[in-house]
Amino acid sequence: MPRGIVGAMIGGLTAEKRGEVLDGFIRAAIDAGEAIMAVYGSDFAVTIKSDASPVTEADAAAEAIILTALAALLPDIPVIAEEEVAAGRVPRIDGTFLLVDPLDGTKEFVERRGDFTVNIALVEDSAPTLGVVYAPVERRLYAGDAAAGIAWTAKVGEDGVIGLRETMRVRPLPTGGLSAVASRAHCSAETDAYLAQFTIADRVSRGSSLKICMVARGQADLYPRLAPTCEWDIAAGDAILRAAGGRLNAPEGAPMRYGKSRFFNVGFVAAGGFDPPPIAPFLALDQGARKKAH
Repeated sequence: MPRGIVGAMIGGLTAEKRGEVLDGFIRAAIDAGEAIMAVYGSDFAVTIKSDASPVTEADAAAEAIILTALAALLPDIPVIAEEEVAAGRVPRIDGTFLLVDPLDGTKEFVERRGDFTVNIALVEDSAPTLGVVYAPVERRLYAGDAAAGIAWTAKVGEDGVIGLRETMRVRPLPTGGLSAVASRAHCSAETDAYLAQFTIADRVSRGSSLKICMVARGQADLYPRLAPTCEWDIAAGDAILRAAGGRLNAPEGAPMRYGKSRFFNVGFVAAGGFDPPPIAPFLALDQGARKKAH
């Protein structure tokens, strides 16, 4: 079947088809999480990629599982996956494609801090519409259908059975101070300056896309990221956040768009029950980020 017909069928969205795709994402993420945990408990080796980020056999094993599952589930839709891109295998994309980060938070994985996730997202018309984030250490699953406005979280049992689903909605803007979440590894003076605009009641640091999921779950109100990321890092969390009633904005303040050059983001801000001010005035790009942005 031609790719455009498949994309239109998913975008035109029978609820049954969207449910089938989301279920497929969930199973692939859980299976990938099992492979990751098998490596996590071993004496694994770490390789440094050309962009200075670490990679392990867990990244490769998880990505292979996900790519096999997606090829069976959506054979005509191109997949942009982190390690495939690193190896120079980048398919052409049109309006509908998939974004995969098989192990988001590899530094957390290497340092055995637990804050790493498996991320799978469907992008339609430059926006993430279905997303799954799975945290293998916590055995916590997050899922969202932005088109339907439905987001939920659940624990996954040792037998792979998904437990009680808890509906997620962002919380209304509190009358007191905001709860902010920030990157453990990428906090900066610019982040502090951005947050100084608000009354912050509490601030926590976490790794990976779990920060976006905290906003979607109503556990935080604001997450500014004033440092570069790639689209596969955030698309699944963005879909879940949109489904929960929140937003993830590009630096100038518009909703983040996907399928950009090199799948590169210079920064973003995620928020729950309000539209946050743009981060662009606070965003300082180093020379390397400037080159990547162009």
